[in-house]
Amino acid sequence: MKIFLAQQNYHIGNFEANTAKISDAIRQSKEQGGDLVVFSELAVCGYPPRDFLEFNDFVQQSINAIETIAGEAQGIGVIVGGPSRNPVVEGKDLFNSAYLLYDGKIQAVVNKTLLPTYDIFDEYRYFEPGNEWNVHEFMGKKLAITICEDIWNLGDNPLYRICPMDKLIEQRPDVIINISASPFDYAQAQERLGIVKQNVSKYKVPMVYCNTVGSQTEIVFDGGSVVMDAGENLVAELPYFQEALVAVDLKDDNTFAQPVIKEAVDIPYVDPMPKQLAPTLDIDEIYDALIMGIRDYFGKMGFTKATVASSGGIDSAVTLVLACHALGSENVDALLMPSEFSTGHSVDDAVRLSENLNNPYNTLSIKDIFYEFRKALTPVFKDLPFNIAEENLQSRIRGALVMAMSNKFGTILLNTSNKSELSTGYGTLYGDMAGGLGILGDLYKMQVYALARYINRDKEIIPVHILEKAPSAELRPDQKDSDSLPEYDVLDPILYQYIERRQGPKEIIAMGYDPELVARILRMVNVNEYKRNQFCPIIRVSPKAFGVGRRVPIVGKYLS
Repeated sequence: MKIFLAQQNYHIGNFEANTAKISDAIRQSKEQGGDLVVFSELAVCGYPPRDFLEFNDFVQQSINAIETIAGEAQGIGVIVGGPSRNPVVEGKDLFNSAYLLYDGKIQAVVNKTLLPTYDIFDEYRYFEPGNEWNVHEFMGKKLAITICEDIWNLGDNPLYRICPMDKLIEQRPDVIINISASPFDYAQAQERLGIVKQNVSKYKVPMVYCNTVGSQTEIVFDGGSVVMDAGENLVAELPYFQEALVAVDLKDDNTFAQPVIKEAVDIPYVDPMPKQLAPTLDIDEIYDALIMGIRDYFGKMGFTKATVASSGGIDSAVTLVLACHALGSENVDALLMPSEFSTGHSVDDAVRLSENLNNPYNTLSIKDIFYEFRKALTPVFKDLPFNIAEENLQSRIRGALVMAMSNKFGTILLNTSNKSELSTGYGTLYGDMAGGLGILGDLYKMQVYALARYINRDKEIIPVHILEKAPSAELRPDQKDSDSLPEYDVLDPILYQYIERRQGPKEIIAMGYDPELVARILRMVNVNEYKRNQFCPIIRVSPKAFGVGRRVPIVGKYLS
């Protein structure tokens, strides 16, 4: 049986485009002698559709798309994901389903059993769990069709009480087909491959695993679909962050005609989540994820141009490079807004960066505007000393100017805040926290530096001086970030333990950190939730990002 894996980038709710893309892959597969072509989870409507699933019209258009695609399934089988209706009154109204199409009609519908409802996932909000487990015969092969999470319930502390493959294996399937929408983070690809291997090892059945690719708002899907033989050897691995259509040939004895590309012994399963922050871990993949995140956000929203506030600091420099690489330098405007506290080298660094990138830039001094604002506030502020109010006022003046540029020229302002700043509240609401998309909001400062060095790996794009100077917001004379925050090589590892690894203060202190410092940092994280709650979407690259995947109360006393 010649099986094609169609790793595709869908647009949520764009039924016409998604259907056309799926139909085109079916035709290509058929022309190349394919017997079966496999698409990813909820392919017809895109993943995750979230509350669009509460609209009957959205669900009906998804079902209509399935029926259209079924018409293409002539002489070739198709497995494609989409919602289906639950005919039983009790329970949720929908299933998350895989459709087996052939001879122009729906041959079988398989419903997802295990519905992830954690982190960014919220599937039990919409779907009823599947409660029947049957293999389906197709062209002489018994297919065990599963959907994403259905193969993840392994290990010593399983999340669910049932394992669909434990039911399906009793019917002696020839091959496991898994259709997925498994999102990227810097630990996920290795863990995903390990999960496939664990399933193959447990059930002694080969697996065809088809993942989606592309970015949906803040969530990036990296693809990396795989085929593994019953001996746990990798037979095919599709590219990451790209669409692909790849075939494998499953022989009569359920081995594959293709040679092994990676032996089982070279696919270890280890906990991919580092116990300590590793700033350079998978930095190349993080770069690719951010590029895809920016490109798809703009492409799917119909935007073409971006604005970046360029300060001559590391965060705006990395953001500007990523935007130029994703959108083209000609589509990214940099705005330099020096104040009386800006150093000459910061302006020079920002100019040199734009010259290296060949992107347009403008310089608007905020010195006079800041003077007028302070003058206007004098009757109220009187002789009160210069403090954070005046510092943040500069940030808000800059925020107003970049938003004016954004409105006037129809661009999207890209936010440059990093995860260290967002964690500790080191940012100004309606100032440097403004923007339509957060590019670095899931990267700690140490990771931002690692990404800058990766960008400069072949030639100097970001001026070296930007990487070498001490970080500063330059909102008062001789200001340094370390005046308000612990040094980043101390701060970031503690934040990582608290946010990514969910370690409490006792566990973090037991690692050797100063108790007062730990208490101070955790308090900063918790009391600043009100700021993050007003922040723009952040491209997710870590296992625990701010946004939809981390839900804590704004009003709370814990550790504050």
